[in-house]
Amino acid sequence: MKTCVFSLVLLFFFLSCETKNNKEKAVEAISVDLEVVRFDKIFFETPPEDLPKIKKEFPFFFPAGNDDNVWLEKMQNPLWRELYGEVQKKFSDFDSYKVELESVFKRIKYNFPKTQTPKIYTIIAEMDYNNKVIYADSLLIVSLEMYLGKEHKFYQFPNYIKQNFESKQMMPDVVESFARRQIPPAMEKSFLAAMIYSGKQLYLKDVLLSEDYIDADKIGYTPEQLLWCQENESYMWRYFIEDQLLYNDDPKLIPRFISPAPFSKFYLEIDNESPGRVGAWIGWQIVRSYMKNNEVSLPQLMQTSAKEIFEKSNYKPKK
Repeated sequence: MKTCVFSLVLLFFFLSCETKNNKEKAVEAISVDLEVVRFDKIFFETPPEDLPKIKKEFPFFFPAGNDDNVWLEKMQNPLWRELYGEVQKKFSDFDSYKVELESVFKRIKYNFPKTQTPKIYTIIAEMDYNNKVIYADSLLIVSLEMYLGKEHKFYQFPNYIKQNFESKQMMPDVVESFARRQIPPAMEKSFLAAMIYSGKQLYLKDVLLSEDYIDADKIGYTPEQLLWCQENESYMWRYFIEDQLLYNDDPKLIPRFISPAPFSKFYLEIDNESPGRVGAWIGWQIVRSYMKNNEVSLPQLMQTSAKEIFEKSNYKPKK
């Protein structure tokens, strides 16, 4: 009997590996022709007298209402010039990032065949950490000044924010920006719906990023923060259940447990030990459980309600 069970397990393992290998071959066979435009270099290496030329070529980077003096000042300001120099030190060669982007978009095309491959533009913007990457169907805009390394002298931000200003976060940010275009806003405003929404974003990273990216990279945690969530999963879930938070629509729950923060707010002694976004992490585990227990495509997952995902997930926190 034991031999029979072992044989079945072995057969399942080999079938799973074969399916995975076939999928990887299919993904790799997809042709993706990415064009990367280094607008950061074009802008700062253009002589001021030639500003009209680049305004005509790239009108979407020059919104109406801004006087030319605004752009001329940016071109010549010593601080902007210094920032440009720092970006060029870090990203003088963008080829390796282009290869990674091609890998991401091959996976996107495999799972979302109708997706248009965008043109990539690298820029130097205003250090808006909420919009490090902007995906807009035909365009993908990457703000390179946000990936210089968390210890860079130009970053005057709290540690929990700047810990993700590493170049390794560029691809997870690309997928998250893509996810915002794929996941419709939840009709219900419950805490559970917010958790599942974030869980969908993170699950897309499971599928669209290569195996080089660990879970900590995907959610923007340190390894220690990820371990804290894993070790306290059942405790957090019990807290959410006992305090009847799942179907609570109090908007304060979002900054407490979903939004980036130095820590999550249980209003208990453990708060300072916890990372922010633990609700998003729990939502991720629920979505993973749902996808494990249901035959659903990625586009179908994006459209499925939080209530259905939760009810069919058979989610049970690890003890």
